[in-house]
Amino acid sequence: MLTKISRCSLVVVASLTFAGVASTASATHSWGGYHWARTANPAAVKLGNNVSGADWTTALNTASAGWSASDVLNTSVVAGLANPRNCRPTSGRVEVCNSRYGNNGWLGIASIWITGGTHITQGTVKLNDYYFNTSTYNTPEWRALVTCQEIGHTFGLDHQDENFNNANLGTCMDYTNDPSTNQQPNAHDYEELDIIYNPSYGGHLDSTTTIGQKVGNNFAADIDTNDARNWGQLVKVSNGGRTAIYELDLGGSHKIVTFVTWAEANSNRPR
Repeated sequence: MLTKISRCSLVVVASLTFAGVASTASATHSWGGYHWARTANPAAVKLGNNVSGADWTTALNTASAGWSASDVLNTSVVAGLANPRNCRPTSGRVEVCNSRYGNNGWLGIASIWITGGTHITQGTVKLNDYYFNTSTYNTPEWRALVTCQEIGHTFGLDHQDENFNNANLGTCMDYTNDPSTNQQPNAHDYEELDIIYNPSYGGHLDSTTTIGQKVGNNFAADIDTNDARNWGQLVKVSNGGRTAIYELDLGGSHKIVTFVTWAEANSNRPR
């Protein structure tokens, strides 16, 4: 389980001259070693726009710009190819959706389809308007934080901190009860992306790419990740149950990994 990243450890990355270039490599929040296979950097991952309303559009565009400040990512917001209600994946890219998914306990989920053990082949982000239409979450700050964070998971990032009550770290990959200063990636996130994707800092390039490609006939695209019964085995719970990771083993080195952010109301959480 991740522990709080100390302020001392952040002093190293505070000396960066500009976002996206890490002077050292000491970040510790990779999500299971998952990454997009690619033959060169930056990884040009497309984010399908299946969101409705100016607030969600702003949150998506802002998140894309924030993640593209990394020197190993170059995301772009493109026309969505999914029905927001089921938000099925498209091979080689990430579909981002919002809809009223219901009183099911979760505020947002990010799912990634894995082949070969660690290679991401497609991803989805679902933002639940049932909770974002409540007084607690119906703010630009909450939309920005959750959108940025769930998209970050689809690149292979975990959280920097999973305690909602700790002081903010100034990154969307930090859980908080006050999203005001946690709406964008920070230098420590860019450092971790370098560790994952940049050969100069411990990452690697691949002989093939999963970005923009049809992999395995878009395998398991019809699995309904709205339904918690399809998430598979619970493999991690953090912060007293406020977050969880599930894995659905599809066999043949294929699996779906889903990261769940629970809302305040979570009575329907699977056990």
